[in-house]
Amino acid sequence: MRLSLRFVLPLAIALALIAYAVQPLVDKLTLRWFMRDLEIRATLVANTASEPLADLVQANAQQRMLAYFNRLTVDERLYAIGFCDAETGRLTATRTFPREIDCKTLTQGRMATPHVLDSSHGALHVSAANVEADLRPLGRLVLVHDLSFAQRRSDETKRYVFLFLIALGGIVSLITVVVAQLSWRGWVQGTRAILRGEGLLRPSERILTPELRPIERDLRALVRDLESEYRPRDASQIPWSAETLRAILRGELNGEEILVVSNREPYIHVRRGTEIEVHQPASGLVTALEPVMRACSGTWIAHGSGNADREVVDEHDRVGVPPERPIYRIRRVWLSPEEEAGYYYGFSNEGLWPLCHIAHVRPVFRPGDWKQYVAVNEKFARAVVKEARRPDPIVLVQDYHLALAPKMIRDALPDATVITFWHIPWPNPEAFGILPWRQEVLEGLLGSSILGFHTRFHVNNFVDTVDRYIEARVDREALTVTLGGRETAVKRYPISIDWPPAAAAGLPDAKTCRERVRARYQIARDTMIGLGVDRLDYTKGILERLNAVERLFELEPSWIGRFSFVQIGAPTRSSIGEYQQFEAAVRALAQRINERFARGKWLPIVLRIEHVEPPEVYEHFRAVDVCFVSSLHDGMNLVAKEFVAARDDERGVLVLSQFTGAARELPEALVVNPYDMDQCAAALHLALTMPEAEVRDRMRTMRRLVSGFNVYRWAGRMLLDAATMRRRGRVSPNTSGVIVPLRRGGIRA
Repeated sequence: MRLSLRFVLPLAIALALIAYAVQPLVDKLTLRWFMRDLEIRATLVANTASEPLADLVQANAQQRMLAYFNRLTVDERLYAIGFCDAETGRLTATRTFPREIDCKTLTQGRMATPHVLDSSHGALHVSAANVEADLRPLGRLVLVHDLSFAQRRSDETKRYVFLFLIALGGIVSLITVVVAQLSWRGWVQGTRAILRGEGLLRPSERILTPELRPIERDLRALVRDLESEYRPRDASQIPWSAETLRAILRGELNGEEILVVSNREPYIHVRRGTEIEVHQPASGLVTALEPVMRACSGTWIAHGSGNADREVVDEHDRVGVPPERPIYRIRRVWLSPEEEAGYYYGFSNEGLWPLCHIAHVRPVFRPGDWKQYVAVNEKFARAVVKEARRPDPIVLVQDYHLALAPKMIRDALPDATVITFWHIPWPNPEAFGILPWRQEVLEGLLGSSILGFHTRFHVNNFVDTVDRYIEARVDREALTVTLGGRETAVKRYPISIDWPPAAAAGLPDAKTCRERVRARYQIARDTMIGLGVDRLDYTKGILERLNAVERLFELEPSWIGRFSFVQIGAPTRSSIGEYQQFEAAVRALAQRINERFARGKWLPIVLRIEHVEPPEVYEHFRAVDVCFVSSLHDGMNLVAKEFVAARDDERGVLVLSQFTGAARELPEALVVNPYDMDQCAAALHLALTMPEAEVRDRMRTMRRLVSGFNVYRWAGRMLLDAATMRRRGRVSPNTSGVIVPLRRGGIRA
């Protein structure tokens, strides 16, 4: 015993000294972590609030602004909000706003932000962000966060560290006593005793009886479920990657079956003479989902549109992709020319597409097209049922081509979890109300377990549309819609791209890419280059973009001969009259601008209308000085994010339409109204003359956001929500809310 105390007492003293020494380090580290989290949080809140706040400032609606601030401060950590008007110097703030902060110190730069303010309430974290409208400063938004929670968590951390050290000391002490006891008895005798099972525990205590083993298994399963349910799921703290997505499938979903359903396939097989070529279509949907399928190794059900698609599939219409190393498979659905004309070109792209994009093209609705749309949606739903290897797969239904499929799939597979993502904007109820089959489309979408949109604006539009046109229970607080006993969660999932982008792998550095692009288009070394990459669609604002380039030459003639704009347009839906007319208009406008401004070998507009593979597109992204995205109405627009991802040299300026979802995530771009030619021309001039340091700072910030908010995060959030929904679905809810005792002491819900 004395020998044991000789070891235990010095150990206890040493652990006490370590605990005392570690305390300041723990305080410093936890404070640094909390400060960093609050700075990130303040940036996200400021970016989200800046657009509605700018509208309120311009409308001089001070009372509405104050009400808006009061709604935001419902958050327990957001202590106070204030706004300093740049023109009047007036402060509009919640009643909890600290008196130590005033507009004068903020506008004159005498108060650094972010910083910690000691007030009567306690420690407060103060940060400020500029609010602008049309590149004009309106004022500064001041966010004040309560830091009292940091002290509480710091105290908890110190307490846990102290308890850990005590437990560690006890374990080490116990081991010391055991070792001393074995030494006292003799090593040989002790080893023989352990081999005979005569250790510290008797055999009856070490080995469970067969009757207790089922209970042990149930307890272990219960512990695993509890750990899974209560494990933190803050998406912003997870480093999202393909490996993360696979881990979610293995852990949260136990490797469950994933099926993707879309009209467009990720790989198209095309015959060129005696050879079969494989192409990836120019599509934001494919750009987003293809990396997810590589991570999930599931099945992608899509329309087989290539002229050699039938030649490469097996007897079940399946083919492994990617061709170089198959990881997942495509199940192709075949459509007749009549079905494709009515379902795809007719109802989808002459009806729903212009209806949702509000791009000044009148939608056309024909009964024959609707009939084909219903039939093709049924065909896709049957393919899902046939491909499903179990009764409860997770089915990701993509976009407006398949609005009826979610309900059809859920009717056939009631236990399936159907996640539908609407890739294009959702219009307001008045615009959607002109659709003759609006009720059928809404009911089809509400067959989904989860329905996703790019932005909160589109979520609100959908909920408003449901509330107006069909009889369903709408919960605006939880953003759920219940129809026919099925609940649909309506959520915001901003889509993105893979990081790092696979298409950019193996490309040379930016300097080499610039040399290649200049040589391809015969552009001189002293000429700056702009770029537009789109499908030839009237919603992409290509005509407005070229008009802005022309206006730049009119306002700033010094750029004539010194700036060329390369427009890559992938042909699309060429059998539709509107698209034929649009392509002709683009060609005519580019020719007119070239005839007006061309000088010798220099061309102001380089127009390339053809399909370009992703690696070559990324080569263009790396080569240019400015990328112009001028969509007139867009769900997200992934070209903007692809350009940012390609610029690992931290150069290049993004000019971005305010009508894209990406504009809400990338405020460091030069955000413009594509209908305002003078503003767009001014933005191009600013982009071409911007100092390198500012270019680098803007691009670095955007790259950080795109890398963290990547496509794996988009898919992972949907799958995590699906996993939570499936776990809850395994428990039958007590619908009455009353527990009725049975006669023999049991209970019945």
